[in-house]
This record gives sequence, structure tokens and C-alpha cells, in this order.
Amino acid sequence: MIKKVAGGYKVVSSKGKNLGGPYKTIEEAKKRLRQVEFFKHRKD
Repeated sequence: MIKKVAGGYKVVSSKGKNLGGPYKTIEEAKKRLRQVEFFKHRKD
């Protein structure tokens, strides 16, 4: 999920772990969230 923080936007897991950021724009945060979801569901 994306959370708004003082420095912009952060991507965090449902358990609260930081997965990237802070990003200045929400679009950058959404791009990072798509990357995280892609690799989470990737099969070898």
C-alpha cells in the first residue's frame, strides 16, 4: 500500500515493512508498488 509521509509517499507492506521511498509524487510510488507486486507473484 502507499502511505503519505512528510517526505512524500512511501510504499509499505501490509505488516508495515518499508518497500521503497519516500517518493515525491504518487505516480513514482505507484510504479514501485507495481514492481513489488510483479516480483511477488513471479514464478520460476
